[in-house]
Amino acid sequence: MPPLEEPLAELERRLIDEYLRRQGHDPDALRARHDEAARKLLAEASVYAATKLTEIESRSHYVRELHERH
Repeated sequence: MPPLEEPLAELERRLIDEYLRRQGHDPDALRARHDEAARKLLAEASVYAATKLTEIESRSHYVRELHERH
């Protein structure tokens, strides 16, 4: 049985990978590195993903509220 994950964990990983690819990096190769530059890029990618997830969740709540009103 696979381990349980947060509902948005896969989406978060994909957003992080998207950010890293847009910056010209291979996500797997970057994760294998342990230097300061790699850690900085991974942190930036995490912030990007968190921002996007917040945006998605906000839109979801807004749409839900609209449907509940009607």
